[in-house]
Order: sequence, then structure tokens, then C-alpha cells
Amino acid sequence: MPVLIVTGTGTEIGKTVATAAVAAVARARGRSAAVLKPAQTGVAADEPGDVAEVLRLAGPVTGVELARFPEPLAPATAACRAGLTPVRPDEIDRTARKLAAEHDLVLVEGAGGLLVHLDESGATLADAARLLDAPVLIVAPAGLGALNATALTAEALRARGLRCHGVVIGSWPDAPDLAARCNLADFPKSAHAPLLGALPERAAALDPADFRAAAASWLAPELGGTWDAGRFGAERG
Repeated sequence: MPVLIVTGTGTEIGKTVATAAVAAVARARGRSAAVLKPAQTGVAADEPGDVAEVLRLAGPVTGVELARFPEPLAPATAACRAGLTPVRPDEIDRTARKLAAEHDLVLVEGAGGLLVHLDESGATLADAARLLDAPVLIVAPAGLGALNATALTAEALRARGLRCHGVVIGSWPDAPDLAARCNLADFPKSAHAPLLGALPERAAALDPADFRAAAASWLAPELGGTWDAGRFGAERG
């Protein structure tokens, strides 16, 4: 699996931190990793973006950002309003393939959800995934409403002939409510794919060395870690 697309069911759900955890686990296993952020929005030119956050948490991985747009909007809208050239799927494809030739793992982190428009033609991250023939990892919130958003994302993948690698919970709360606890068993049914991890709330606030040391315990073996969905659910059900 040289290329893995990381998408979310929405914004601010832990997608970047999950990407960092996957990269950290790869590095711990002696694999070289690269992170590609096709479109960074809502960040000024002199501010650190998602790639910088992944590098801070995961350590020295290769980080590439293709375009940056200052307003916190969908990439196509942000590019248009800034008068800048949008990112297109073929550019993502070319860059990811070049990185894959030089690294064991390439993580392509989208902006927002799977079908957010990248350009004026309506191209999306799903189009890039199709060009790359790459599996897609869905990052979802823990609680109420997450199952519907996860099911819709997974259904969109299937409709396009794309494979859902699994689901990772981007932020597992310290005090999970009933919906979050029940969702542990329901995520695989909604996604038709396994639950592959749960990152603790405030994982990004850990010291980077502690983050790297703990990352494997948050992710399932399919992502290089030691996390077990059955045991996690039994302990919190």
C-alpha cells in the first residue's frame, strides 16, 4: 500500500492528527513516509499548516503542500476568491506517484470531506484517488451523527469503484457518551469496512516524543499498530 488517501467526514475531526499517527507508526517500523497536502486553506502564507503539524508530531517525514489559499473555504472557492490556480487531480496524481517512487508510504490528506470541490470543474479528492488507484481511510468523529456521515462517505467511494481501507476515530473523548460507545460496534456496518483505530482526545497536545511512542497503540495492525477494536469496545461498551 504505497499510497493511502486520508479523508474526513467533515472538518476539524482529527484528520491531520490521524495522518500524523499513521506516519509516526510507519517511521517506527523503519518505513520512509511522505505526507502530501494538495490544498491547504485558511492559513496565511507565513503560518504553519497541516503538513507542519504532521512533521511536528510524527518527526522527520517528507512533507509536500501543493497550494495554499488564505480563506477557510472549500479549495475551489478559496482559489477562485484569491485569484489563484486551483489544484487538480492530475497534479495530485503526478506528485503522489513521484513520492511513492521514493518512499515506502505516501499519505495524501484531503481538505474537509471526500467530495469537496478542488477546482471549477467540480473535481474532488475521489478523482485523485481513482487516478492513483489508492485506498481511502475515513477519519470520523466519535459521537452522534458520525454514522450517517461515515455511511455517506463510504457509499460515495463504492459508487466510484474506490476501496475504503477502514475508519479511524479522530478524537475519542475522555468521557464517551452512549452514542460514542455504541458507534464502536456500528462503524464497520456503516462503512462496510473495519474500524482501524481511535485517537485519544487531545492527542495533538502531547509532547511529540510521547505522541510517537503511543501512536501504535491507537491504530490497528492494518495501519502498522497494535490497537484491537474488539478489546477497545469491550472495555468501553
